[in-house]
Amino acid sequence: MAHVSEAKKQTVDEFVKLIKEYPIIGALNMQDLPSKQIQNMRENLRSTVLIKMTKRRLMKVAFEKADKSKPGVKKLFEYLRGMPALLFTKENPFTIFKTLKKNKSNAPAKAGQIAPKEIIIPAGPTSFAPGPIIGELGALGIQAGVDAGKVTVKADASVAQEGDVIKPELAAVLTRLGIEPMEIGLDLIAIYEDGDIFTKSVLDIDEQEYIDNITKGHSWAFNLAMDAGVHTPETLGFMITKAFSDARSLAVEQNVHTKDTVNFALNKAENQAASLKAQINV
Repeated sequence: MAHVSEAKKQTVDEFVKLIKEYPIIGALNMQDLPSKQIQNMRENLRSTVLIKMTKRRLMKVAFEKADKSKPGVKKLFEYLRGMPALLFTKENPFTIFKTLKKNKSNAPAKAGQIAPKEIIIPAGPTSFAPGPIIGELGALGIQAGVDAGKVTVKADASVAQEGDVIKPELAAVLTRLGIEPMEIGLDLIAIYEDGDIFTKSVLDIDEQEYIDNITKGHSWAFNLAMDAGVHTPETLGFMITKAFSDARSLAVEQNVHTKDTVNFALNKAENQAASLKAQINV
């Protein structure tokens, strides 16, 4: 059996303790992140987040040990990418993702980097005069032409998908077009909580769209309950008002006189009399 140093054992024990102690554990990718920015982010998030790095194989051992008391946590190992690190916190996963996202900034793409998301060249004019740039764009599948003496991209073009390696030609064109598709910041791949793994595609929600959907769902449910005659605390008052209004309209139409319809009956009679007067020219 290979000898395991005391330092490695201590590192594993430290990670096992943190995994057991914190309810929320995140898998981070620190690839291509400048050390100065890493330090700044750690400082800014120190009050709510703890970030720890070590070798991937030591993380795997720690996950396997901690999985006995925290079922499912070892699955997070599958989401370690690039230069992995673990994030430990007691904050809500969606709040943490939102905070990390706000602290990201855009940067130009370099050859060999991994596209963080789909990269699209938008249609529209460029600042370039006609020349070799048209061929360079065409080689990347971008439809381009000349309009008013400038090179114009004719239609939106997808030039890379999330996870693609950015080639030198693409990096050069993106830089010349002023497109900065890279994101400098802590890349949170997935989060573990209570046996569940939430990927960034789940964590990255549009809050306004979420609120709008809830509002829309409430409106649809309310209308359905009103139409189906389902009595709830929210619909009962409206149903009573509607029933009263419908009953009064029926009574007025059928000339049933009550304290609630007499004024309507008098107004109706007055309008009929005025109409008759006009017809016979009295």
